[in-house]
Amino acid sequence: MAGNQENVSRILVVLSNPLRREILLNLSEKGECSFTDLMNALNVDTGKLSFHIRNLEGFLEQTPTGKYKLSKAGENAIRLIRDVEAWAVEADVAKKTSVVPLATFRKRVFAFLIDFAIAFVVFLVLPNIFSVLTIGATVLLGLNVILFSLVLFWIYFTLLEGFSGQSLGKRLTGLMVVRLDGKKLFYDHAAVRNFGKVFLLPFDLAVGFRLKDERFIRYFDKFAGTTVKDLRP
Repeated sequence: MAGNQENVSRILVVLSNPLRREILLNLSEKGECSFTDLMNALNVDTGKLSFHIRNLEGFLEQTPTGKYKLSKAGENAIRLIRDVEAWAVEADVAKKTSVVPLATFRKRVFAFLIDFAIAFVVFLVLPNIFSVLTIGATVLLGLNVILFSLVLFWIYFTLLEGFSGQSLGKRLTGLMVVRLDGKKLFYDHAAVRNFGKVFLLPFDLAVGFRLKDERFIRYFDKFAGTTVKDLRP
């Protein structure tokens, strides 16, 4: 048991150095690298790289041509690094969102009802527009009206939230969709989070409540890595 703990400590010490992790990650990405390749990629001098490669003995192997590649232990180390990186992101997200004024369920419902009212009025007019402007639109008009309206509703949310993080309802109520990692919200995140809201709302809410996480009133928010903050708490 003591021997195992010593090995664990040694592995953690080796991987605690960011440059050594960069060496392993470079080899994981490229498969094989020469000493010169690593030196140029990491922008380090010969002595420093040699020192860290010696410390990574057991995690690296050399090919017949003298290039370096990951050993089995090195591949396992990559999985460990990825897991720790994911945990670090989650920890950082939890820290950031703990100080963000999250939107209440009641306020989010109110914003949704405003959006629904706007969309309802617009979508009632659209079929008439298509029937007047489109010749031979029997196929389009023959589509399921409810499904067609839901698709338009989804596009409405995706375009507005992907552009500014706010639908019209959210803008009027002072809410904004944000990514948990603090990066800019893009259309793909908006599309994913709103797919659940438009097409699978009962399931989305039911699973979201079971998560018991204030950041994720809806499950698809967790799936998309987003939440809704209150700009006017």
